[in-house]
Amino acid sequence: MSDDYITYGAKLDSESVTRALDHIFRTNLANEEKSAPDSSGTNGKRPTPVCIWGLHGIGKTAIVKSFANENGWKFRYCAPAQFEEMGDLNGLPVKNDPNPDIVGDETTIYMPPDWVPSEDDVGPGILLLDDLNRADDRILRGIMQLLQEFEMFAWKLPPKWQIVCTANPEGGDYSVSTMDDAMITRMLHLTMIFDLKAWSRWANSSGVDPRGIAFVLTYPEVITGKRTTPRTLAQFFDQIAPITDLKKELEIVRVLAESSLDSITSATFLAFVNDDLEQLINPNDILNAEKWLPVSKRIHELATGKGESKRVDRIATICTRLYLALIDPKYKQEAPHAGNLTEFLMHEDIPNDLRFSLHRDLISAGGDLPAMLRSPKLAKLVLGGL
Repeated sequence: MSDDYITYGAKLDSESVTRALDHIFRTNLANEEKSAPDSSGTNGKRPTPVCIWGLHGIGKTAIVKSFANENGWKFRYCAPAQFEEMGDLNGLPVKNDPNPDIVGDETTIYMPPDWVPSEDDVGPGILLLDDLNRADDRILRGIMQLLQEFEMFAWKLPPKWQIVCTANPEGGDYSVSTMDDAMITRMLHLTMIFDLKAWSRWANSSGVDPRGIAFVLTYPEVITGKRTTPRTLAQFFDQIAPITDLKKELEIVRVLAESSLDSITSATFLAFVNDDLEQLINPNDILNAEKWLPVSKRIHELATGKGESKRVDRIATICTRLYLALIDPKYKQEAPHAGNLTEFLMHEDIPNDLRFSLHRDLISAGGDLPAMLRSPKLAKLVLGGL
């Protein structure tokens, strides 16, 4: 992230952000539960809101929605940048006349917006204020009460609801409103950054096109944070997923790439296809091979570039994809897997540093994986390469 950008809080990848949110939410709920109710019956200590900062397209909104879905929490969404006036936040005024026969008992009440949870809609729940600092400064000032008291003058959040905000960095080219210290200090802050390994684990478990994952692992430098972001890459990979032969349909692939990504990334992906890198060997082809020799030959072909040069980038991508497949919660070990994994790690075209790194990561992952690597020959090879 550029030094020109102003953000707040620790810089964390998506998995670390999720862990931090889980701790903050659980602590907030525990503190609210044990605090004494106020006169209205609502628990006195309301949660501390959280603000997640980060570049556009990095997945801030998605991570909050995923947390709510995975934990079975209620969820409400609000985009304050769409508000034109405070009535959009407070709700519209209506006349309340309890007794038409009596003059002077009329009052004005407010009908809360439909995104506001009802009084009976008890949490746990999350109210997401998305792109908070893209709202007009007048709206930001009005939201300060909501962040402090979890209520406006016309409505209040029910018990066990959390407030999460997302924000783009200040500075740079972003069109945002500056939040002053009074607003900043009402929230806990985290800054979400892109991390290749965390993204790869998410993409692998989310069914992203494997050719797309291979591309990002091979060329991580293409994620610029401008037109090419994790969000636009996912959109592009969704569009090419139905295309079986990318090289045969290269023209439509080019059109789709340029519709989502910047010119450098588009050109790099087309070169990736022309170089047949989308045909990198799949983890299942390695693990489930009935005969190792054909797989070994394919690995050698992929590892050999022009003039007998080594294509370490290809081997590194294959290693990373194999690691992701083995640590996937849906992975189930079958009879040939341990032997084939050992054969792969002992392959002569695997550089020592990649062999050691993959072996170490699999051992660290725990579970049944260390038992798959109990080969004296492999241990000697790994140790000999140090």
